[in-house]
Amino acid sequence: MYQIQHADSFGAWKALVSSAFVPLISEPVRAGSFAGSIAGNQFGSVGVMEVEATAHAVRRTEDLLAAGDHPHFKLNLQLSGHGILLQDGRETLLRPGELAIYDTQRPYTLMFEEEFKTLVLMFPQQQLGLPVAQIREMTATAIGAEHPLGRAINPFLGQLAGLLPQLQGPVGHRLAANAVDLLGTLLAAELHEHDELAVDGHHRQFRSIQAYIDEHLTDPELCPGSIAESQYISLRSLHKIFAQSGHTVSEWIRTRRLEQCKRDLSDPFQHHVPVGAVGARWGLPDAAHFSRVFRAAYGSSPSAFRAQS
Repeated sequence: MYQIQHADSFGAWKALVSSAFVPLISEPVRAGSFAGSIAGNQFGSVGVMEVEATAHAVRRTEDLLAAGDHPHFKLNLQLSGHGILLQDGRETLLRPGELAIYDTQRPYTLMFEEEFKTLVLMFPQQQLGLPVAQIREMTATAIGAEHPLGRAINPFLGQLAGLLPQLQGPVGHRLAANAVDLLGTLLAAELHEHDELAVDGHHRQFRSIQAYIDEHLTDPELCPGSIAESQYISLRSLHKIFAQSGHTVSEWIRTRRLEQCKRDLSDPFQHHVPVGAVGARWGLPDAAHFSRVFRAAYGSSPSAFRAQS
């Protein structure tokens, strides 16, 4: 349900901003009165919030990382005013129409020295379907309208902000998921360009294998052997490539399948689809096995997760 929460004092704002996102330290940047508001909704696993406030700063410190929050990425689209984002040794100026991504599992600082408005999307890290380690290399980097995909994605997100009061139920859920998909496409394009410039071919090959896996997730026969054959490499070479990513090949396949199942199970437009059919759709045709691996990954059965969603 769409909600607007206001704070007319800095003390109230500290509590509001931490409850809406993750625990944060809020600090004034100048003396004087303060006013702020957070408006938006939670669409499944994606929070979409419009933040409007006078000048201040928020910090996510090492101490706060120990709070046990689930790993999320946050995306900021600057709507008005200017901000500065710092994370992982990088600093970027956020101007209206620019977006940037940052990681809630690592310290960051956001500073606004003037009144501003920004759209914030917060979503689980695995929802992008991209290696977290590689995404972390792109935090605190502004993507503006001059970016080829930014010309399409940034205006879409801006329109999403304007529609927030009207977005409800299944339509809002689908649009929020689409926004994360579009962001994933943009980041994947950035990673691909980076890989093309790499001195060695390791990153290019790894990305090629990941793309092949995503294209064949629905095939129950997808396995390390079939992947190695498709890439004209040995099984040993395939495992060596994945060893540097922190995942085994089988783990990556299972994780990507479960992420797609989780998304479909939480989609209100697909509540009529039997749970077993969702698993089979994504290459997990054995209902008992699907339920077991889903519970191991998310702490509840597919049916219970759908009911909670």
